[in-house]
Amino acid sequence: MNKYPRTEKYESQWVEENWMGPNPLQLLEELCNNMKLGPDMKVLDMGCGKGLTSIFLAKEFGVTVFANDLWIDPTENFERFKEAGVSDRVFPIKAEAHSLPYAEGFFDAAIAIDSYQYFGADEIYFPTTFSKLVKSGGQFGIVCPGLMQEFKNGYPETHKSFWYEDMFSFHSADWWKNLWEKTGIVNISSCYNIPDAKEIWYPFAHWAREHFSSQKEEIGFDDVEFLDADAQNQITLIAMTAVKK
Repeated sequence: MNKYPRTEKYESQWVEENWMGPNPLQLLEELCNNMKLGPDMKVLDMGCGKGLTSIFLAKEFGVTVFANDLWIDPTENFERFKEAGVSDRVFPIKAEAHSLPYAEGFFDAAIAIDSYQYFGADEIYFPTTFSKLVKSGGQFGIVCPGLMQEFKNGYPETHKSFWYEDMFSFHSADWWKNLWEKTGIVNISSCYNIPDAKEIWYPFAHWAREHFSSQKEEIGFDDVEFLDADAQNQITLIAMTAVKK
């Protein structure tokens, strides 16, 4: 499995207490290997969840972060930012992805870890909304769960019983690259399937099975079963970065 030295500096218990999907710090570190971030930059962290990625960005790269999430209370995140010692550089915001309170060209970079698929998998979101938030020469970076290839029905047959409505936003790396590239707004700087993606996903899957024991009964879904069913290795995690023209 790929090594993530920056992530290893953070206590695994702290990560597990706050993650909402496959290790967000590992995914962010993977993404940032293809980006150039530094002090004096303003970064939008879209769908930041409980703010782990926002804390990581501030600590590791010295950037100012706007930690945007719809589901997590911003006061709760603010307390986490204070505990982490980054409340002077990370600002919690609650806003829906289609109604963001930011000026056009305000950010040097916009990042979304395991969230962009929820709002950005349509034809118009990037050109009409997301791309406008970043200045010319600025950067974009996303990590999404996805597929190794496109399927006629939207999913591999091995996963027919697992597929829920929001999973139809799972696509291949080529699909995501084309979605942005065809707008002519950006140059794609990287787009690939993250190596050992399921090895990153499995620890969260086993943790979720243990801590959300009622999840399968309530919604009929279990991450471990989902990954175990992938005998043909069609499930992946995709990283993509781009630079605005």
